[in-house]
Amino acid sequence: MTEQQEASEDAVMTRIGQAAILLHAGDREEARNRLGEIWSEIGTEGDSLHRCTLAHYLADAQDDPAEELAWDLRALAAAHADSDGPGPPSAVRVFYPSLHLSLAADYVKLRRPEAARIHLARARAAAGALADDGYGNGVRAAIARLERRLAEEPGEEPRPFPEQNQ
Repeated sequence: MTEQQEASEDAVMTRIGQAAILLHAGDREEARNRLGEIWSEIGTEGDSLHRCTLAHYLADAQDDPAEELAWDLRALAAAHADSDGPGPPSAVRVFYPSLHLSLAADYVKLRRPEAARIHLARARAAAGALADDGYGNGVRAAIARLERRLAEEPGEEPRPFPEQNQ
């Protein structure tokens, strides 16, 4: 990769990060506008890490739970885009717990507890890829909180999926 290409890719991540700061500061509309602009620029064929990160933040910037779900599904599809084998590439493996946790939360908002349980089980199964640091501990804690919340909902527990046994 040339230096110019690397600088360009770093610029995209910097812009995504700047919009994420706006989102976390509470300016959802401006964050949504900036993230949408970047999405328009990189398109559906852009770098999968950029698309995954961007769609994940775009999901958080949505007011409509169905739109949030649609963006989180795009994030997961982008994460899968680099997969050459049966599992995700190591570069995106650490995102899977958070991606599935977000999907589980989306399904809770949409009152679809069974779908939420499926993604929560996938988040828990993927949590082994997380480091023992602030981010990893935060994601694991959020998984546990949502597990407790869903335990109060009627329905059966999710069954293991083949990818959980890998």
